[in-house]
Amino acid sequence: MSPNPHLLDEAEIVRRIEESPTIFTLQLRFTDAERQRQYHFLPGQFNMVYLFGVGEIPISIVSDPGHPGIDGGEKPLLDHTIRIVGRVSQGLAQLRVGDRLGIRGPYGRGWPLDAMRGHDIVVITGGLGCAPSVSVINYIMKRRQDYGHVTIMQGVKHFNDMLWHERYEQWARETDTQVLLAADTGGPIWPWHTGPVTGLFEQAQIDPQRSVVMLCGPEGMMKAAIHHLSQLGIPADAIWLSMERNMQCALGQCGHCQYGKNFVCKDGPVFCYADIRELFDVRGL
Repeated sequence: MSPNPHLLDEAEIVRRIEESPTIFTLQLRFTDAERQRQYHFLPGQFNMVYLFGVGEIPISIVSDPGHPGIDGGEKPLLDHTIRIVGRVSQGLAQLRVGDRLGIRGPYGRGWPLDAMRGHDIVVITGGLGCAPSVSVINYIMKRRQDYGHVTIMQGVKHFNDMLWHERYEQWARETDTQVLLAADTGGPIWPWHTGPVTGLFEQAQIDPQRSVVMLCGPEGMMKAAIHHLSQLGIPADAIWLSMERNMQCALGQCGHCQYGKNFVCKDGPVFCYADIRELFDVRGL
């Protein structure tokens, strides 16, 4: 994080990827070489991305923190996958390679990857909720010998919403890795499961004694997945969730993302389910 967490660092767009008509990825590099060298993040953390003169929004970092960028630099480029839903994201969608924006971060608590070493890994995601999991999957695949069996379950509402086909195909080719995909609404050439992502549990190879689970996506989906995981015998302290709230300051000061005694921006966005079980799915929290 910058010495002053309230200040922005300027970043330049190095590459723009059109993922779908409403989703795009910006690959960024700090214009200050020293800031680029010093910047460090953990999978699961996020940045506040600022469009000058418009405002800022929290966006998960989908890069692998240990993988060089496409320009071969020593430090990775920052990948942010963004869905066009509001004023700031609409403005960011108009930017092109060479344009500049502001970055604050990284913020929050990431996935406890060190504690997960030696365990089987289960990653369950829904919709663009898969974005916070991309960096952690990339991280694990590049350190494959440190982890056991990997199960990746991704669900979307419509088959056209499925992003990163090439990544899923690449991950499925990895040793001891199972990739399962689902769409609520399939299509004539949709080869995977049609229905909710929880319908994939019948195919999933999960050892409840060895597994640690990472969940991200709509809370309704996560609630249903937790029900299935509990039935399999996976304990609450082996389930981790990436939560979404209205994060505005990212410093736990404005109160917009307060979640019980916690602040999602500061104490999350990654939480152990055992720690928030009493709050999870409570209306209004």
